[in-house]
Amino acid sequence: MELVRYIHLNPLRSNIVGSLEELDKYPWSGHGVLVGKVRQDWQERQCILSQFGEGEKQSIRAYRRFMEEGKHLGRRPGLVGGGLVRSLGGWSKVLSLRSRGEEVAYDSRILGSGEFVQGVMRDAEETIACQMRNRRTKSIGEIIGRMCRKSGVSEKEIESGSQRRRVSKVRAEIACLLSREMGISMAEIARRLGVGASGIAMAIKRKNSCGGQRV
Repeated sequence: MELVRYIHLNPLRSNIVGSLEELDKYPWSGHGVLVGKVRQDWQERQCILSQFGEGEKQSIRAYRRFMEEGKHLGRRPGLVGGGLVRSLGGWSKVLSLRSRGEEVAYDSRILGSGEFVQGVMRDAEETIACQMRNRRTKSIGEIIGRMCRKSGVSEKEIESGSQRRRVSKVRAEIACLLSREMGISMAEIARRLGVGASGIAMAIKRKNSCGGQRV
């Protein structure tokens, strides 16, 4: 609950919006979806709202009250992390560790120190553990290159944002592989494939289970 509040208050904390009322209608945050002011079919609402009550109206009121109570809390160091740089506190610490030959486990989906990330991964379901293994042994570029060679579509065309049907089909297959087998974020996949994150999300949704291909 604290993490949901912290993330959804980012636009207000950064002065992108001026009030909680503006945040209610801000389209680039999940908050508006939770309070019912913005519609995003791909966003799960019930999982979060159920933490605040049983009925929808009651849970929305409780959630919004929770947001109101937290809007003046400011930056929360305990809720910042995930990526290697952020988890360690900056590039200087990353470079210092590397110069000593030390490595720190990290995953952009997990908030916390390397030790905490390792603990989570030890307890993780096999799917996530498999994604981590794939990320250690394969690169995004290798996957894109292999899929392009197999399909006869050039990497340049994939990354150009071309909407040609065959290119779009291969791009969707690559996106599914990167998401399912390696746990790569939608934003990172979008950057590598030359389209927006929403386009990647829609492509993966259309392919449903993303079955058939493996890394």
